[in-house]
Amino acid sequence: MSTRRRAPLLLVAATVTALVGGTAPVTASPVARAAPAAVVPDLPLGPAGLPQAVEVEQLAAGVTRTRVVRGAVDADVPWVVELSIPAGATGPDPDAPARSVQDAASAADLVARLAAAGFPAAAQPVRQTAAADLPASVLGQRVRLVEGFADRAAAQAAVARLRAAGFTARDWYSGWDGGSTAPGRWEMDVLVVDPATFEGELGASYGPDLERRETVSALAAAEGAVAAVNGGFFVLDPAAGAPGDPAGTGVYDGRVVSEPVGDRPALVLHEDGRAAVARPAWRGTAALTARPSRPGAAGELLDLDGVDRVPGLVRNCGGTGDTPTDLPRHDVTCTDDDELVAFTTAFGASTPAGPGREVVVDASGRVVAVQDRRGVALTAGRRSLQATGDRVAEVAAARPGDRLRLRTATVADGRSLAAPGVSVVNGGPELVRDGRAHVTQARDGMVHPDDPSFAYGWALQRNPRTFAGVDGQGRTVLVTVAGRRLDSLGLSVGEAADVARALGLRDAVNLDGGGSTAMVVRGELVTSVSDATGERPVGDAVVVRPR
Repeated sequence: MSTRRRAPLLLVAATVTALVGGTAPVTASPVARAAPAAVVPDLPLGPAGLPQAVEVEQLAAGVTRTRVVRGAVDADVPWVVELSIPAGATGPDPDAPARSVQDAASAADLVARLAAAGFPAAAQPVRQTAAADLPASVLGQRVRLVEGFADRAAAQAAVARLRAAGFTARDWYSGWDGGSTAPGRWEMDVLVVDPATFEGELGASYGPDLERRETVSALAAAEGAVAAVNGGFFVLDPAAGAPGDPAGTGVYDGRVVSEPVGDRPALVLHEDGRAAVARPAWRGTAALTARPSRPGAAGELLDLDGVDRVPGLVRNCGGTGDTPTDLPRHDVTCTDDDELVAFTTAFGASTPAGPGREVVVDASGRVVAVQDRRGVALTAGRRSLQATGDRVAEVAAARPGDRLRLRTATVADGRSLAAPGVSVVNGGPELVRDGRAHVTQARDGMVHPDDPSFAYGWALQRNPRTFAGVDGQGRTVLVTVAGRRLDSLGLSVGEAADVARALGLRDAVNLDGGGSTAMVVRGELVTSVSDATGERPVGDAVVVRPR
């Protein structure tokens, strides 16, 4: 924890009307001893007029952190018990696995079986709220016991009785239901970087290498950051790739180390404090040319499948020619046996090992080694190209002394993002565009056509959230909202968009959330994290470095 003296906090009264990101800017001064006043709207969470406390801390020139606590824990909000619903014989897909959301016939069948076993239950519609690319609809039915419970222990006891009777269930705090009108309590931290007065550097970091995870606290400490928040989605399970590897676009100080997931949105960061929400496009190519002393013409231009990731595993999908889909599909790992993937020293101590072929080049693009099995330690300045499956034949002619030109390009709005001082972290869905709610839940893969339970749990229920964007004054705004706790209910995706608009964001994108949500200020973790094990190691972080 930092031992530097912290600026005093200012406590501001409950309900006010101007915006942190709107018409009342926080004036930053590098010598200020007291935090300037800031105002926050009556946030659209719970009933109107809930008590709302605000603390403002000036961290550096052009950088403020605002803590918002809204509402209070309500002892009358019950715990409930929710059942996993087996697919009924009369449902549209009798072979479907048990899920939290099923068709009406399957839900009714389970309600009847529960009643026969002495557990009164009811089926309830699960409503998809309207999004930019989805109409309002009923996704299906969930099943809950009719009885509510005063605390978690009582709900867990009911779950145990259900399991003993052959049913699968979970305990759940009803305040975590998306759209719940419970008074509840929310904890939110808002980091604002004003390019007009900012004197530090805004960027992103993945740590020593891509293939290992670090906490936001560790990443902030390594960067000497005055503040940091968790960044984009990343590989968590080794079966899905290298844990820590960005599951989507990744550019760090102009260095492209991860390709996008389809055209999913991302947060573009400029070191002078500016930011933007964009949908980057990417292309990677390889061109092999035989050395002059060896017969052979220049080879064809080969398209790469990716950069700095395990070949064959495409987390969140969105590639080309992959199984089961080329579209973004969140929290799904697509596969492709036939790939060309380029590697830099950013990946880790060694490139992924396995069958295939690997061609190593030096800083000038000269081939220095060719291996018939993948997995090498790249020294400084070297890169490599790995081929698997049918694509091995495309680099079979490579020999030491040949030239192999590897190029990657990430662009947005016609401009290259591979530029010094530019970093990009992946995200999705988009939340706000041009000051209006614009949730692209389907386009960005947060709808699984064969499983309505995914949208229910990931987008419609309340979870910890991290989101970011740009307000009407061109300031960069980074927000973390704690969740999955009694003392902080979290947000649905739709609520995140509403809060972003209330904070004055003109454009906003969702970043990684859940157990990954974390903000660190002056070496201190200020977010109440949801994982029982504490702060979760993540793939990357947005960092605000002092001058």
